[in-house]
Amino acid sequence: MKAPGRETAAGFHDGELAVQRRAGVAREAARLTGMLAPAHLGAGASRFLAERGFAAITARDAHGTLWTSPLTGRPGFLHVTSPTVLDVRVRPTSGDPLVDMSMDQPVGLIVVEFATRRRLRVNGFLSGLDSDGLRLEVEQAYGNCPSYIQSRDLHAAPLAPPSARLPRHASVLSDDDVELIGRSDTLLIGTAHPTHGNDVSHRGGPPGFVRVEDGRLWWPDYAGNNMFNTLGNLAVDPTAALLFCDFATGRTLHLSGRARLEWTEPGVPGDDDRTGRRVHFTPRKVVSGGLLPLRADTVTAAHDNPPLTDRYRTAQ
Repeated sequence: MKAPGRETAAGFHDGELAVQRRAGVAREAARLTGMLAPAHLGAGASRFLAERGFAAITARDAHGTLWTSPLTGRPGFLHVTSPTVLDVRVRPTSGDPLVDMSMDQPVGLIVVEFATRRRLRVNGFLSGLDSDGLRLEVEQAYGNCPSYIQSRDLHAAPLAPPSARLPRHASVLSDDDVELIGRSDTLLIGTAHPTHGNDVSHRGGPPGFVRVEDGRLWWPDYAGNNMFNTLGNLAVDPTAALLFCDFATGRTLHLSGRARLEWTEPGVPGDDDRTGRRVHFTPRKVVSGGLLPLRADTVTAAHDNPPLTDRYRTAQ
């Protein structure tokens, strides 16, 4: 099933092409156009998905607000039913901002294996929704490089009692939220395009790579695959949704708001990878305090994390 007004043809959209040109990588990016061909989930992708226990989805709640939420389960909860259909045999848990998501909408999904630093992006359309899970009509599916993924072995943790998992809803960050962001080495960001659908992407770096100043966030953009799916979406639609997960405690932080790309001189303070790009994010809605049923006891930093190049405030 295809949503009305959606375009599923292969190739980059206008926002992606504009950012590629500004970054001077249009020729390199053009070689990757084939990755955006209509999806075909083959045996390799099916095995990878079936063995995973963590994913994140970007979708809109019943009020139309964009969120990025974790999906966790025993291996097998991600099941390829056909080359273009993925069944997700779980739903966002109670208290999650997407617990009341509506059907018939574009969604983005990222599946990450942190231990081996592998990830797969699956974008498509939510065509099924019931008490047991979700069904995705897959339009794009492609892997990304392991860059900036911190290595950690996730294991199941006992579920906390419901009273301990009640999230906090707000429009501004709390001191605890700022502290979590300041020590995070992983960020998942969801974006949207009016006709090309949703996307969710991984961002990683040394703890503190996401800065917080006056209640707003910013982070430097690192060198990547030159596709610019996230920044291309933001060039067209500034709506964005962030997810932070503290894998030591299980605590999560969801933010929904607006983001914009800033171009700077390469190498200015805070331009840690010298790309001359940074993303600014203003939260409008905050859901914090939910708990993941997953933990990691240790973490190994990605060898390609660039060092922080400035001193910054982590204050509202």
